[in-house]
Amino acid sequence: MDKRTALLDRVTVITVSYNSAHCLPALARALGACPHVTLVDNASADTTLAEARRLLPHARLIALPRNLGYGAANNAAIEVASTPYVLLLNPDCEARPEQIAELVALADADPATAMWVPQLLGSAGAPELNYSMPRHHGTPRTGAADGPLCVGYACAAALLIHRERLAPVGFFDTRFFLYYEDEDLCLRAFQARLPIVVLPQVRLTHHARGSVRGPRPLAAEYLRGWHHAQSKITFATKHGPAGAGGRLLVRSVRRAYAQVALRALLPSPRLLARAWGRLQGLRQLLKEQRAHG
Repeated sequence: MDKRTALLDRVTVITVSYNSAHCLPALARALGACPHVTLVDNASADTTLAEARRLLPHARLIALPRNLGYGAANNAAIEVASTPYVLLLNPDCEARPEQIAELVALADADPATAMWVPQLLGSAGAPELNYSMPRHHGTPRTGAADGPLCVGYACAAALLIHRERLAPVGFFDTRFFLYYEDEDLCLRAFQARLPIVVLPQVRLTHHARGSVRGPRPLAAEYLRGWHHAQSKITFATKHGPAGAGGRLLVRSVRRAYAQVALRALLPSPRLLARAWGRLQGLRQLLKEQRAHG
């Protein structure tokens, strides 16, 4: 067994799909050399599962009966993984086997860290803001690290996790259906003094918002707005001072009405659908808050 193969044998690559069939040819080329691959499908309506069986015959496929959200899907794969590491990898990320092996090699040389994040690059090659200190701990910056650097937040689009070290704080909180689940996970690790390290020498391309396609793109944008709004309030309620979530909710509803009015004046159905979803998600939370006194 050569060195690269031995390193790849220590990591399970986990991909969560939802109407992601268009991503699978590139993903299969990248992961064909990885012996441990798990694809969790969140009840796609397209041909994702059929394409996964054809293009990734060695992968473990977990077909969820309904869309449980990003965090819950990852938890399902982490639970059945047997390797020391798991690499969360969005379908819209490009990662070559040698890059995955390099991440594992660097992690193996670091006996204390719980999570490692590469530098993500956008489709045009510019660095993305995929790591920073936690919220309220300084101004987020990206592209500045020139060597391993301890951070407080790492985007889960590409995130290497040491399962045993992170287990004491748990994995994803399934109250976050989409958005903020990685920020919540990293904040819990940060508070538990479990290091999160950026490895800027490993640079992966991330085609942001490229994972999902479907027959109803405006409905997808509506749901993005809905879940982002709900997760933002959930995060503030969980991690902010007493009453922070409720106060943010009231302010956010007011802003959301203004955003819908503004978007209605602009020729962008996609942005209007997202703004409308954000407003409806907030109104639902406000209704629930009033119902519970």
